[in-house]
Amino acid sequence: MSFAKLEFFNPFSRSIKDRTAYKLLFSALKEGNIENIFEASSGNTAIALASLGNVLGIRFRAYLPKPTPRATRVLLDVLGADVVLTDFGTISQEMVEFVKNEAKKSGALNLNQYENENNFLAHRETGKEIAEQLESIGKIPEILIAGIGTSGHIGGIGSYLKERYGTRVIGVVPAKGERIPGIKQLETKPRWIEHVEEIVEVTLEEAIDGVREVARKNGILVGLSSGAVYWAMMELKPEETTVLIFPDDGFKYVEVFERGAYPQSL
Repeated sequence: MSFAKLEFFNPFSRSIKDRTAYKLLFSALKEGNIENIFEASSGNTAIALASLGNVLGIRFRAYLPKPTPRATRVLLDVLGADVVLTDFGTISQEMVEFVKNEAKKSGALNLNQYENENNFLAHRETGKEIAEQLESIGKIPEILIAGIGTSGHIGGIGSYLKERYGTRVIGVVPAKGERIPGIKQLETKPRWIEHVEEIVEVTLEEAIDGVREVARKNGILVGLSSGAVYWAMMELKPEETTVLIFPDDGFKYVEVFERGAYPQSL
């Protein structure tokens, strides 16, 4: 039996990244006032930080990789964020270092979701939440399947569930040569990857097929990384109680669905 955690019910970015952004930002605020934040993001963390920044009166600049879907850029503009579309093809260590240096030169704060331990800790709490939800119906999570981006949510959730139940943690990444918004290949060296026991590679076409199948079977419009996670589950066909993490919904990715391939230039 499989259960999906629908993270698009979070209010700011309609994604799991609300949890990341909230923990990063409020942990930083304990150290003092913040006027400006610079952050590298492929989309959802930027939207969450822009939203929270507006609530708190903090100016926000998002550094995006070049293939970022147009919808994400439009939403950030609506929120009043300063958007820098870089020439980086993905969020690599080189891009992370570039944004760190840009923040330093401008006297801004770089929260750095890719290395900040609070990203991981935020999702330890998500793991606890999942445990409580499943135990309330007499279930325990034997398998967790989630995408690997920063690795914050799969690492945090997976480590908690593994410690509590011995849960097997399976990560989903794009196949070689593929780009899927929200998840990244292991060459990006995600920090918390040690909590993942097995890797499944998925193509963009398979992720889109996963989105279609969830939509047509369950009436739920999930995002591309969710489609990839679903496809991985269908390939593995686990018999144990399995938790799937669906990080966001599909509305930001209409252009990708329409083209049937990740846009190389927008």
